[in-house]
Amino acid sequence: MPKTRVTLPTQRESEPLPEPLAQHGGVRPSCPACGSERLTTLGMVLTDGTPVSFTSCRNCESRAWAHEGGTLPLSDVLLRTRKQLQD
Repeated sequence: MPKTRVTLPTQRESEPLPEPLAQHGGVRPSCPACGSERLTTLGMVLTDGTPVSFTSCRNCESRAWAHEGGTLPLSDVLLRTRKQLQD
């Protein structure tokens, strides 16, 4: 039986890359560590019910967890994500 060759569509060099989605009223947020605008941001709820906004920089890989206008240190995030054992 002959093998079937699959080709995937590729982006043409002349096509511009799509712009990242603008956030916060059209102003792009930037990484506090390196200034890059290449950020990934996810809303999530930690195990203890704390809502946070997780941001990771695709340039320098710094990470932050924002909560109520401030930033949670990693030690707090780890405490809040521990599984509670039932007695």
